[in-house]
Amino acid sequence: MKPQKVLLVLSWVLFTCISIVSLGIGYLGGVRGIGLLGISFLVTFGVAIALGQLIPAGILLSSIIRASFSSFRKAHTPIKAA
Repeated sequence: MKPQKVLLVLSWVLFTCISIVSLGIGYLGGVRGIGLLGISFLVTFGVAIALGQLIPAGILLSSIIRASFSSFRKAHTPIKAA
């Protein structure tokens, strides 16, 4: 199986799980009828947008932390094998 298909299936499963949970939250909150679909879409896309911003922010934060603790001195650089 190609990696693109695996990522497509995983993203579909994640999106489906988020939308089912948001439907459950709206239903338990007392929303019925067509309003349930509106709340579901609002929560689902809100979570998807938050994850879309959170993942790159986490990568940026980890690279900043790694750069702040790494040494830039020439004496600390690893020796290359000849």
